[in-house]
Amino acid sequence: MSLTYHPEKIAALIATHQHLPGALLPILHAIQDATGFIPPESVTQIATALNLSRAEVHGVITFYHYFRTDPPARHQIQICCAEACQSMGSEQLIKHAELAAGAEYAVHPVYCLGLCANSPAMMIDDTLHARVTPDKFDKIIKKIGGAS
Repeated sequence: MSLTYHPEKIAALIATHQHLPGALLPILHAIQDATGFIPPESVTQIATALNLSRAEVHGVITFYHYFRTDPPARHQIQICCAEACQSMGSEQLIKHAELAAGAEYAVHPVYCLGLCANSPAMMIDDTLHARVTPDKFDKIIKKIGGAS
């Protein structure tokens, strides 16, 4: 994953997906998968290739919470805030995670990770964790190699 803007890489990703119906979303996903975020400099390039306005591209990027326009933290932590997880303490877990995680982690409240029976649930990068308490959170982060 490269965290800088490379117009030639963006052009290749656009060319690969440009023929698809509704190509904007596949292109945005491909760019974020390749670079870790949607570089703001790429908006004009995408808009020109798809014959859209910069405002249309920007509107889609900002509408979907999945897309980032800033380089991401090294690790992404998603903590469920849906009803089941909330009833089992996810709000306190989020507060704990924000204080304990460290700069290389970004904490994001999300709605439903699909582990309602094992709440509260969290996902770090692509790994799901169930029945997460603040103590369990600290152990997971320590194992990954972060703060706490």
